[in-house]
Amino acid sequence: MRIVVIGNAGGGKSTLAKRLSKRHSLPYHEIDKILWKEGWQLASESDYDAAHNAIIKSPTWILDGLGRMDTLECRLLEATHIVHIDLPVWQHYLLAANRHAAWERGEFVHTPGDFKEMPQLELVFKMISTVDADYTPKIRQLLAQLAAAGVTIQVVDDYANLDAFKLTP
Repeated sequence: MRIVVIGNAGGGKSTLAKRLSKRHSLPYHEIDKILWKEGWQLASESDYDAAHNAIIKSPTWILDGLGRMDTLECRLLEATHIVHIDLPVWQHYLLAANRHAAWERGEFVHTPGDFKEMPQLELVFKMISTVDADYTPKIRQLLAQLAAAGVTIQVVDDYANLDAFKLTP
């Protein structure tokens, strides 16, 4: 089984992916760990590509996050299951702000990329806006093409449904 969980920031991708990883005994990988270095500096393209390709060529995995858009299609084509967390953008802003506040209070258990330093909330909000405006329409179009070709894609479009989410065989 190879599962991709994609969606905008703050939507619960990592929480869902970790739960699916445990439930299905799959190695868990987070795009933030290969896309970013400590201090929220982008990893080199060659480092990212090497890590990304090693993951998706493995026999089993679960990988959460968008990563670089030029690698998304190949990742989706290697997946046996695709989960798209496609919440209203206001929920991403709210959830990201809540995560940021919890992180600041020392209450956030799983930080993106396991980094110690928080990204600036302003930059997170800018990223959410950019992903919503520029990437989400492309992702939806790509997923529609894959669905038309017979690929099973599950969409979570309501945060309340995340806790009860189950993979379709």
